[in-house]
Amino acid sequence: MPSAAVAPSPATTDFAAVQALAGPDMQAVDTLIRTRLASDVVLINQVSAHIVGGGGKRLRPMIHLLAARAAGYCGDEHVQLAAVIEFIHTATLLHDDVVDESDLRRGRKTANAMWGNAASVLVGDFLYSRSFQLMVELQRVRVMQILADTTNAIAEGEVLQLLNIGNPDTDEAAYLRVIERKTAVLFGAATRLGAVLAGLPPDQEEAMYRFGLDLGYAFQIADDLLDYISDAGTLGKNIGDDIAEGKPTLPLIYAIARSTPEQTQSLRRAIESGGLDSLDNIVAAIRDSGALELTRAKALGYADSARSTLRLLPPSPARDALETLAHYAVDRSY
Repeated sequence: MPSAAVAPSPATTDFAAVQALAGPDMQAVDTLIRTRLASDVVLINQVSAHIVGGGGKRLRPMIHLLAARAAGYCGDEHVQLAAVIEFIHTATLLHDDVVDESDLRRGRKTANAMWGNAASVLVGDFLYSRSFQLMVELQRVRVMQILADTTNAIAEGEVLQLLNIGNPDTDEAAYLRVIERKTAVLFGAATRLGAVLAGLPPDQEEAMYRFGLDLGYAFQIADDLLDYISDAGTLGKNIGDDIAEGKPTLPLIYAIARSTPEQTQSLRRAIESGGLDSLDNIVAAIRDSGALELTRAKALGYADSARSTLRLLPPSPARDALETLAHYAVDRSY
């Protein structure tokens, strides 16, 4: 007798509805991405196809498309900007995997594991430069300024994270500074650019930016939480990867502050050494401390803040979809 099908979670079904709403625009973005990735250098095509075709949700370009529609934009320049945003994000993934020495992303081998670090870095550079070619074609100085500032902030975030690796004294404020630059600013740029295309007044543009920024915080904090409650089969990376890389993410920061002295010393040593010799004990200490519940509450706080800023926009299916994404950022399983 066949087993009963497992019902999808509400977060999954809600996200599917958002994907359906954004579907026509996303198809146009996918077509543009594949067209503009083309190069007469074969290795660039191979690496680009591997990373872009890696099964990601393309959340950042989708957010931009929905933000533009929620802001009342009726043109098609948002499609090109969505491709720009995806190229920038993909470039950061290539560089991140080299820095982190990762060999798995979304359940697949990373580009650096397949072609080496040099190829990954250089193709990441190609994607950055291609993104700037695309944005220049739009001939909007304000758009170029926003994206130039954003990519600069992302680079700062990468360096800040590098400085925190192996440092068990990293506090919550330092962690938030990293994820603001590494993750949240690109979400914020994606939503701000939707407002810019639509010509919204300053207060509504700022609300759109704040929405994206808070959504980015919620997404990254939830992502760091998933490192301790998921596995390679769902998240696409191995549990404990952040510990192995010596990254003091929020669950670890909270656990160090709330654990017993013996557990605290064990957690500090794990960050300093990046070792996984006692992974089970480390994960147990994190869970026993209540750090996971605190981390989830922090992510929910940012998601709630994101939703509240949307009230400055008139009701629309696109605005509802953005609100759904604020829920999804925290409630997803991967």
